[in-house]
Amino acid sequence: MAFTIRQIQYFLAVADQGTVSGAAQNLSISQSSVTEAIRELERDLGVALFDRHPRGLTITHKGQQFLRHATKILADVSDARRAFSEERSAATGSLQLGVTSLVAGYVLSDLLARYRRAYPAIDVSAIEDNGEYLEHLLIGGELDVAVMVISNLRDRMALQAEILEVSPYRLWLPLGHHLASADIIGVNDIAAEPLIMLTVDEIEENTGKLLSALGAKPHVAFRTRSVEAVRSLVATGAGVALLPDLVYRPWSLEGDRIESRDVSGSLPVVQVGVVWRRGSHLADSARDFIGIAQTQRVVRHR
Repeated sequence: MAFTIRQIQYFLAVADQGTVSGAAQNLSISQSSVTEAIRELERDLGVALFDRHPRGLTITHKGQQFLRHATKILADVSDARRAFSEERSAATGSLQLGVTSLVAGYVLSDLLARYRRAYPAIDVSAIEDNGEYLEHLLIGGELDVAVMVISNLRDRMALQAEILEVSPYRLWLPLGHHLASADIIGVNDIAAEPLIMLTVDEIEENTGKLLSALGAKPHVAFRTRSVEAVRSLVATGAGVALLPDLVYRPWSLEGDRIESRDVSGSLPVVQVGVVWRRGSHLADSARDFIGIAQTQRVVRHR
């Protein structure tokens, strides 16, 4: 029996929530319906999508591979509905798009692919730079829209933003780390650990907030602008990392496992959003891009 769209929706909900109960609550259905759907999906695919443990479910390597396919399937279904509900697929014009580096690697690719499929005749020109410069270009009218971290948006009077994703900070650990089995991990537990710090522009300000939340001066073992370097360093036991969940992947490039755990306490969150100049007359191409982004937000959190 082939798997269904409903099973994919349930799978994405469990992957997002990490528990069957959380997924069921988010979907407003019974836990047994979610459990049975995941079991049928695993039987159909012939692989285990989740590892079961007392705290919930952890997505497996095979599950992580299927996650990308599942997200694309739902996005394609949404695009198909859009194609029949709108007559703008033949629209022409241009879109000047800005993006920050962290967002470019983890949010933009799927969003831009969906936009190009829906509006293939639109000429898209994209620029990657830091948030402050992108704000300058938006205010000056040189960009139509930007997809960026908006937690630290500077000129909120001149710019309008819509949140696409809110990503909490979580603790990254190497396989077998003593904190991985703790029921509750507090900021005090992390303070004594060597930290691998990511210092890309979008979360540079949050780094200071993280250090303040840890209280005592932490031991920063390594600073890097590369997310892949953080993954490799954590996976090989060089330290732990506190990073937004949106950039988490359970494997380093070398194939080593990385664990991710919630941390109790007051930690900052990262908000990713689409931004445009307040009060400006948006071209149809920009409005359509914002509409695609809004649909993507629904798909990612369904």
